[in-house]
Amino acid sequence: MLRKKFRREIKDSTRLSFERELHVTKTLVNRLGLDHELDGHSGCVNCLEWNETGSLLASGSDDVQAIVWDPFRKKHLAKVQTGHQGNIFTVKFLPSSNDNILVTGAADSKIRVHDIEANETTHVLTCHTSRVKRIATAPKQPFIQYDLRCPELCKPNSKNVLVNLDSHIGIQSEFKCIAINPAQPELMAIGANDPYVRVYDRRMLTCQSLKTSEDGHQRFSQGDEFPLPRGCVEYYVPGHIPQKKDDYRKKLRALAATYVTFSPDGRELLVNLGGEQIYLFDVNRKRQIEKFDLNMVLTSSNGIVKGASHSGVNGFSPYPNGSTTNGVTNGVSRHLHETVHAQAAAGDACMEEKPAMKKSKSDKKPLPQIVESLKKKANAYFEKEQYTKAIILYNQAIMRAPQASMLYGNRAAAYMKRKWDGDIYAALRDCHMALRLDLNHLKAHFRLAKCLNELSWCTEAFECLKHFKSKFPDYATSRACEQLDKDIRAAMFARTESEEKKTTSGTELWSNKTHQTSELEKIWRAEANDYEARFCGHCNTTTDIKEANFFGSNGQYIVAGSDDGSFFIWEKSTANIVRVLRGDESIVNCLQPHPSFCLLATSGIDHVVRLWSPQPEDGSKNDREVDNSDDAALANQKRMNADPLEVMLMNMGYRLSSVDDGEGEGGPRGDAQVESLIYIDF
Repeated sequence: MLRKKFRREIKDSTRLSFERELHVTKTLVNRLGLDHELDGHSGCVNCLEWNETGSLLASGSDDVQAIVWDPFRKKHLAKVQTGHQGNIFTVKFLPSSNDNILVTGAADSKIRVHDIEANETTHVLTCHTSRVKRIATAPKQPFIQYDLRCPELCKPNSKNVLVNLDSHIGIQSEFKCIAINPAQPELMAIGANDPYVRVYDRRMLTCQSLKTSEDGHQRFSQGDEFPLPRGCVEYYVPGHIPQKKDDYRKKLRALAATYVTFSPDGRELLVNLGGEQIYLFDVNRKRQIEKFDLNMVLTSSNGIVKGASHSGVNGFSPYPNGSTTNGVTNGVSRHLHETVHAQAAAGDACMEEKPAMKKSKSDKKPLPQIVESLKKKANAYFEKEQYTKAIILYNQAIMRAPQASMLYGNRAAAYMKRKWDGDIYAALRDCHMALRLDLNHLKAHFRLAKCLNELSWCTEAFECLKHFKSKFPDYATSRACEQLDKDIRAAMFARTESEEKKTTSGTELWSNKTHQTSELEKIWRAEANDYEARFCGHCNTTTDIKEANFFGSNGQYIVAGSDDGSFFIWEKSTANIVRVLRGDESIVNCLQPHPSFCLLATSGIDHVVRLWSPQPEDGSKNDREVDNSDDAALANQKRMNADPLEVMLMNMGYRLSSVDDGEGEGGPRGDAQVESLIYIDF
């Protein structure tokens, strides 16, 4: 620390890096507590926004007022009577306006521009025909979407529409969130009422007009495609979701991005996916969805894949052309191991009749002492069926020893046993990683086949198991292998040819049944990019304005609110939960970190804005601390999968058996009663 301070004093050029590194630290995060409540609204506070310097904080509410606060003197500077006729959902300071221009969007379908100093509304933009949920601005570019210097163009057939989803997926489509890349302002991320996040290159788009239908609404007629160039957009979606859409429909859960934001350096895209988890995507390095492909080039002296299938979605390498860095596929940021961001795991081989399997070649080298200790503790938790605790420790171990295939295999087994949303696919990715490090990793190969089957990729599962039998003939007749073979064949028989064609394409997902999905939409979805990291623990099913943000100038932490009234803080490098704090009596929706201080503003159903900062180290207990983050995460996972009626009752204050049923860390365990033995590498 002293060395860093000295470098800062003698060389001004290091000041920025010094501030970025020490802006938000582990010590400060561990001391984070409630600093003050800003009281001034009479309704739910739906949006927060810091100005560029962090000297001002703006908030918008159901009371149709916007308030500008001085957060350090704990008082409001201005109350803006916006004139909206519906709940305010978004508020922004207009760049390059000396913080004097505030923009609001609301449920009345209008965007209003306010001069704070003059206390007047200067513009009312009425082009939208539905709720305005989010407004995005770009640094030093205040007139990207609306040029306030020009008259508003909201007449019929005006050329003022940049993107229209109606023509591609139906008139029920709805954009819910938007973000501009701070490093590349030409990139615009948009989340809609489906699980796909779209990143458009505005340089390839031109404003166009919408046709006016007979009922007076502006929209494209059915089957008409909004003319967009082929390469103008990249789609992003967690790899398991298109394949498992029926599971979400059965649970009556709508998957929709409630918030998108870019990292401070513009390389990463964070998505809070309503009805699921929080996902991190790499916008510069495209990651393909992983399955299994025997056409992979699997010959390598050190067990690392050198080539990759060009099929687009299959194979052991998640990146085009099998590109790797230092033998491990590159991850989200250059300073992070891909191994952390794989966030994958797989099931257990359960080969009861065979002796303990030999360790993988890559694991013959002894692990560092601290890693060995973490692994042993994780294994102990695994045996106690406390899978989340095991995963946390495996994450820490992998961070320190990213070349140890054993750790990926063990984390894989823990994910498969826990079975939270996305765990099986995350398990599959860990199996791939273990096989990249060691092609002879027997358990990883078997678990991969099992994951593929549970994800309903039956054809790939069959090929994978077939390859397993030929590669490890001694285990081909084991009870576990024979049972998996029966399961796969039964699944293949149950699916008709037409059903398989429909589900494997992923293009029928969340489309309007009365509207034919456009050919471009099918292509974009088929080429969607997979995630790099996954953050679990919160619950996002009740509101569609729930945020997730980077915390720290380098985005070292991830923060998000939850339906249980708490907000979570994750360490980005390991995806482990660091803190859980009680932020609202009901639901936390908004979390906006200060641009340069360790200061966090939150809001939700309560009528106040809360400020959180590091508290004195005086030994006093933080009354807002949620003591057991694992239990909180488990309860939220159950809450997310609960029957909608049960969720409604929970929001009314009832405690339900589905949450407090005493199942413990493992939660629902599917076929656990069938598998009497579990083998992990010790």
